[in-house]
This record gives sequence, C-alpha cells and structure tokens, in this order.
Amino acid sequence: MRSFFVRRVAILAFTLFFVLTIVFLLLRMIPGDPVEVMLGEGAQSVDMQAMRRELMLDQPLWRQYSHYLGRVFHGDLGNSWSTRTPVAQTILSRLPATLELACGGMVIAVLLAVPLGVFAARRPNTLSDRLTTLFAVTGAAIPHFWFGPLLVLLFSIHLGWLPVSGRGTFAQLILPSITLGTALAAILTRMLRSALLEELGSDYIRAAQARGAGPMRVVFRHALPNAFLPVLTIFGLQFGGLLTGAVITETIFSWPGIGRLLIQAIFSRDYPLVQGCILVFAFLYAIVNLIVDLLYAALDPRISL
Repeated sequence: MRSFFVRRVAILAFTLFFVLTIVFLLLRMIPGDPVEVMLGEGAQSVDMQAMRRELMLDQPLWRQYSHYLGRVFHGDLGNSWSTRTPVAQTILSRLPATLELACGGMVIAVLLAVPLGVFAARRPNTLSDRLTTLFAVTGAAIPHFWFGPLLVLLFSIHLGWLPVSGRGTFAQLILPSITLGTALAAILTRMLRSALLEELGSDYIRAAQARGAGPMRVVFRHALPNAFLPVLTIFGLQFGGLLTGAVITETIFSWPGIGRLLIQAIFSRDYPLVQGCILVFAFLYAIVNLIVDLLYAALDPRISL
C-alpha cells in the first residue's frame, strides 16, 4: 500500500508539472498584447514598454518560464497583473465558494443517482427502467449553459421561489447545485444500474435470497457495496467535469468562485491569475483522483498489487 501511494503521488506531481508547462506555453501563444489590454489602445509607447519590463514580457520565453517555475516551487504564484494582489491570496478567497458549489453538486448527484440506479436495476427492461435510462441520457446531454438559465426562468422568474444569483444563503445554492449535479447524476445512474444488474445475478446474491434475506437487504446490504466500486472510479474521473462545469455555472449564477474568477482573468489577459486558477483546478482534480485510488485500493486489495 505504501509503494502504491508513492507511485500515485509521483504521478500527481508529474501531472501538475505538465499542466503548469502547457498552460504557460498556450497563454503565450494567444494572439494579442496583454499590456495593450491592460493600458488601453491609447497608452503611450513609453508606458507600455515600462509595463512589459515590469511584467518580464520583454524577456525570452525560456527566462519567463524559469522565473515562473522557480516562484511556483517556492509556493509563490505571483501577483495578478490587473489587481496587483497575490494570486494565491485571491484564489484562496474564492476557493470556499467553489468547494461549496462542488459539494452541493455532489450531494444532488448522489441523491438522484442512488435511488434511480437501484430502482432501475430492480426492475430491468420495464417502463420505469426505460424512463430512468431516458433521464440518464438526457441529463448527460443537456449542457450547463442551457440548463442553468432554464432553471432560472422557471424557479426564479416564473415561480419566484428561488433567488436568481449570488451567494450567502442556502436558497442561493440550490439552483447552481442542481445545474452542476444533474449531469453527474445521469452518468452515475447508468453506471450504478449496470453494476447492480451484474451483482444481482451473482451466486452470493442467490445464496442470500435462499437464506431468507428480503429484497431491500439484498440490494443495500449485499449488492450495493460491491456495485459501488466502479461507481467510485467514475465519480473520481467525473470530478474534473464537475470543476469544468463550475466555470460555466458560476458565471451563469454570479457565484463568486474560482470558475468565475478564471473567466474574468481570461478576458483581462491576466496570465498569472489564469495560470494559478488552472493549476488549482488541476490540483483539486488530481487530489480527488488520488483519494479515490486509495479508497479503491483499500476496498479491493487486489488493486494495490
């Protein structure tokens, strides 16, 4: 288990280094001048040259990269070009909002996926099973930028039940969480249904039924724990999609998280802030997948071998 953990941590470190390098290079390949965006087209050439020297944009690309890499290895993500505040401090101030929204989306996904997956697996090839499959396919196909405004039109504008945007109350968390969690719920429902169908046809399930175990005990006590192993893997893999969806969802609902901060940084061509946001997203994704791998190895010792 220790060697398994060391290997996963080494892969995590390499992944973060690869993401950092790719993002740094891609940002420098985008057409346009960030100094012109910050100062405006009417800025004097002297001011623009001074700004480029200050931001090291007049240096060769390899020197910019080595300087940035050295700062990152010392825990310094640099300063935002637009606000002049430390990037790490800015991201940390927005991180609780993003984690709150991600947790809300996870809760919605689990609350929808577990009962629907169990319900469909217990009644295969029936109308209820087909309706559940239809929900799974539709939920996975609906994009966040369409589903979110639809929820706002229905529950906020037409019915007046929930606030349109903002953060601070439980009511403001509901619509963004539903928007973010529905797609994940659809994927988990299909996976849980398939895994449960396979487990319910196993010999140990028939043995439990022969001993007189009731249908609910057979499903929740015997089949569901084993069926949840592949679902746990999919859950970890889809966490990246959850963060990606958070960028769109936070923008729709004016949620003050890292996703909305990333969009603002892209429009202002704030390279350090964009790099910091993407690096944090990659770190969160890698950490969640590391935790899932360790849980999987703990639940099934064959994985660690």
